[in-house]
Amino acid sequence: MKKRTIFGYYLSMVVLCAGLFAACDNDPDIDSSEKDKTLSGIITQYVNKTVIPTYKNLADESLVLYKTVETFKNEKTDANLKKVADQWIKTRGYWELSEAFLFGAVKDFGIDPHIDTWPLDEKAFLNTLDDKKSIESMDSEDGDVWVDEVLGDRLLGFHGIEYIFYKEGKVKSANEIKDNELIYALAVTGDLRNQCIRLEAAWAGYDAVSKEKQTLIDDRELVITPSTSSFAYGENMIKAGQLGSGYPTVTAGANAILDGCTTISEEVGNLKIGNAYRGDDKNYLESPYSYNSLEDFEDNIVSIQNAYLGGADDKNRGASLSNYIKSVNPIVDAKVIAATENAIAKIRAIPFPFEKNFASTQAGEAIEACSELTAALNEAKQALLSGN
Repeated sequence: MKKRTIFGYYLSMVVLCAGLFAACDNDPDIDSSEKDKTLSGIITQYVNKTVIPTYKNLADESLVLYKTVETFKNEKTDANLKKVADQWIKTRGYWELSEAFLFGAVKDFGIDPHIDTWPLDEKAFLNTLDDKKSIESMDSEDGDVWVDEVLGDRLLGFHGIEYIFYKEGKVKSANEIKDNELIYALAVTGDLRNQCIRLEAAWAGYDAVSKEKQTLIDDRELVITPSTSSFAYGENMIKAGQLGSGYPTVTAGANAILDGCTTISEEVGNLKIGNAYRGDDKNYLESPYSYNSLEDFEDNIVSIQNAYLGGADDKNRGASLSNYIKSVNPIVDAKVIAATENAIAKIRAIPFPFEKNFASTQAGEAIEACSELTAALNEAKQALLSGN
């Protein structure tokens, strides 16, 4: 009796499995091997041709920014100050072009709030500049380490540096900038440089960065490896679906790309433009001293474009989410591309400077365009998850 029951059980299981395998053969949605292969190539392209090049450019330009501030500190001329201001804009551009991927190292290490918190806490900032002991600590060989360990996020990063060198959209004159301000600027720029180098190394791997960057990583004891994986962040994403990766499936890795895009699309429209436009917070202005906010917004949307089209610029395009979404739902792909271009156009239409035109009709239209982009990206996520 017992043997017959066990035999009957196994026979039933064999019949059930056969039925399931037959169903698999007849349902292309269940066999995801081709989808995984396609998405794996897209993720590899994304990591190697979008994320890492953007972070490399950011790290390279942050090194130059530090050197230009150092040169200006040693020789206070208007010509040298112009180089600092131009380099700040250039470095900032690459940071804004990275905001479609504010996950991984930038999130795990708290780098986003560390180098890009705004608005600046001007009261605490001015108190710090007046504190002789703080200035002495910043003026030491390890001033960049001191500001990292002691100053809060609202006194660090791009906007603290911006405050020193810009006023009401114009570069200050060299004689307007005090010695204590320059000491602060150099220390904070050193910390900014360290964090940017950290991002490149965290994604590309220590051995992939220059010797100059490796020396700074070693000297500053910068943590660049994730606590949950033995892989660098880039390799971890490329290995999505494999043992040891933080992404359980290849689709999860690809979906993270779209998640990053929707997050920044929502932030640009609802917060970066929307907070001031609606009157929720009229001081919620991203780059209020340089009047660079409109460029910041546009670069954020371009970062979405780069992530979706598979490359940090037009010369490096390759396997992309656009290609995949187009293959499973061409209407949604066309929506994303059109919505991205429209958001850029609407941001460009906002009268300059945003800091004085945040309540304009054009700002409201840009908010709507960003909302439409977010909706299109959400449709792309659904197409990704349901596509075969």
